Amino acid sequence: MLAVDRTLVSGVRDAAGRVDLHRFVQLAIELEHSTVPPYLTAYYTLRPGTNEGIAAAVRGVAVEEMLHLTIAANLLVALGGRPRIAAPGFVPDYPTVLPMNVGHSVVVGLAPYSRELVRDVFMRIEEPELPLHLPGGSADRAADPEFATIGEFYAALRDKLTELGDAAFVGDPTRQVVDRDWFPPDQLFPIRDVATAVTALELVAEEGEGTSSSPLDREGEPAHYYRFAELVHGRRLVTDPSVPQGFSYTGAAVPFDPDGVWPMPPDPRLETHPPGSRSRFVAERFTDCYTRLLQALQLTFDGARAGLRPALGLMFELRLLAQDALATPDADGRPTGLCFRYCPALRTTQGHAPVLGGPAVTPAER
Repeated sequence: MLAVDRTLVSGVRDAAGRVDLHRFVQLAIELEHSTVPPYLTAYYTLRPGTNEGIAAAVRGVAVEEMLHLTIAANLLVALGGRPRIAAPGFVPDYPTVLPMNVGHSVVVGLAPYSRELVRDVFMRIEEPELPLHLPGGSADRAADPEFATIGEFYAALRDKLTELGDAAFVGDPTRQVVDRDWFPPDQLFPIRDVATAVTALELVAEEGEGTSSSPLDREGEPAHYYRFAELVHGRRLVTDPSVPQGFSYTGAAVPFDPDGVWPMPPDPRLETHPPGSRSRFVAERFTDCYTRLLQALQLTFDGARAGLRPALGLMFELRLLAQDALATPDADGRPTGLCFRYCPALRTTQGHAPVLGGPAVTPAER
C-alpha cells in the first residue's frame, strides 16, 4: 500500500482551522498529479493499434487521476487557498518516492509498459489498506503501524472538514473547475460545503481503492487497484457467485503483446540528447507541451476560465508529441524518451504561442 508518514494524518486531525489545512490539500494535489506522468508514460509507450484493452485501462486510470487532482484543487480553492501547479518542484524528479510517501516505500519512475511495472509499482501505488482476497489475486503486505495509507489521510481530511463545518468554505466557487467538457457533473461539481466536500473526497478514495466490501467504485467499475490487477492476471474481474468473495479474475482475456510496446529507456533526461539533434528537438517539444499544460491548469485555477479549453487541447497535443518522440530514434537507436518536467524556459526555444492559444477537444479525443 502507499504508506504516508502518520504525522501527516495527525497534522490534519490537529488543524485548528481551514488555513491550517491548506498545505495538506496542496500535498494531496501534488500526490494525485505525481501518478499521472508514470501512468501516461506506460500508456503512450503502447504502440497505437496494439494492446488496446490495456491501453484503455491505463488511460482511464490516468484520466481519473486528473479528476482527483482537480477535486483536490477545487477543495483548496473552496477553503480559500490557491493551488500551486505551474511551479518549480511540483513535478517530481523521477525516479522518486511520491509526495507524502516515505523513503522506504515504492520508488516510482517513468518506464515503458510491462506487467511487472503494473504489478510492482502501479498496484502498490493504488493498494487499499485492506485489499480484498479475490481468486487470482495476491497476498496482502503487512501493515506498518508507523505509517498510514492515503485512504486514511483522506478519511482524516473528511473528518476535519466535518468538524470545521460549512463556515470553512470561504472561497469563490466560480474559481473552481467545473465543466462538462472536463468531467461529467456527477464526478466534478462545485465544492461549497461539508456535504459536497465529503462526497468528492469519497469519490477519490473509492475510485482508487474501492470499498472495504467491494472492488467496484460507485460507477460499478473496478477501482484502480483491481483494474491494474486485471492487467497482471490477464483476465477481467467479474462477479462470480461460486466464490465467497463474489468476484474473481475469470472474465474475458486481456491479452498482452510485448512487441506492441515502444522500448523507451527508463527515466529519460533531456540532457542525454545532443543539442541540435532530432531526438533533442522532439523531446523538448514534448516537455514544452507538458509545461504549457501545467500553466494552462494554473491559469484555470486562478480564475481565468479561458485556460480550460487550451488545457483540453494540450492534452491531445501531448499524446501526438509522445508518439512523435517515441517514433524518433535517439543516438543509440532507441525511442526518444518522454521527459515530464516543468521547463518554462523552453518556450523561447520552441517558439510556441502564448498558453491561452490552442484548440479545444472533447474528453473522448484526449
